[in-house]
Amino acid sequence: MDRNPGAAEHPAADPDTADPGATEPGPAADLDTPGSDTPDPDAAGRGTPVGRRVILGMLALGAGGMAAAPWLQRRLEKFLAVAAENDPIGVTGLLPNGGGFRYYSVTSSVPHKNAENYRLTVGGLVDKPTGYRLADLRALPQHRIVHDVQCVTGWRVPQTSFEGVRLATLLDAAGVRPGAGAVRFTCFDGAYSESLTLEQARRDDVLVALRMRDEPLGHSHGGPVRLYVAPMYFYKSAKWLSGIEVTHEVQPGYWEDRGYDVDAWVGKSNGRDDAATT
Repeated sequence: MDRNPGAAEHPAADPDTADPGATEPGPAADLDTPGSDTPDPDAAGRGTPVGRRVILGMLALGAGGMAAAPWLQRRLEKFLAVAAENDPIGVTGLLPNGGGFRYYSVTSSVPHKNAENYRLTVGGLVDKPTGYRLADLRALPQHRIVHDVQCVTGWRVPQTSFEGVRLATLLDAAGVRPGAGAVRFTCFDGAYSESLTLEQARRDDVLVALRMRDEPLGHSHGGPVRLYVAPMYFYKSAKWLSGIEVTHEVQPGYWEDRGYDVDAWVGKSNGRDDAATT
């Protein structure tokens, strides 16, 4: 699931829920979330609930979007993402859409960040703690990955492109100290966190992503910057990424504290036998 901090995909995000097999939240859980997840049960009653007519309209739009042209699917996803921000009980996370993503969050709201106010910090067991603005990340070598997105709750979006900086590039630039064994990720939703072993973090298919499906990463999918861990369930791909901390050992993240596996390889964890993503 894309339970990303803040998760909706799903996250920060957009992945996954407190109980294995539950609907996935996002980056935090992914509003995807993304990766990018189960809605926050404590959020019930906060905000203005989505009305009956809106829900029926979204159901109709979702059904139509399944057969619609790609541009219409994108518009539908953006509409659902905006609706999800005013949906404290998580109804929009159950609605279908042509792109295949589901929208979740582990918090009632997530601040929006842009080129003026976004910062990503890299610290912990490193020689050179560093802060990156969005422009700094865009100036680094970019790598594009086209891979399936698999949520731990079962849904999959095939052949989804992500583009950004390899996490290993940022770790090398900071200078990882001897004795380090893991990397912890925090998100600006204020709640979501994730963790990888240092070996996993250095894989070529682990990105600090700035683009998704050949567009700048939108807020609902964990933008402007999210983690993307291609071979793992989407809850590992924390949305709304704000901090990278090198640590001695793996620290369970938001969903791991609620029952999900720390090592989240698709088809080899969380009691699931999904086909590996390709």
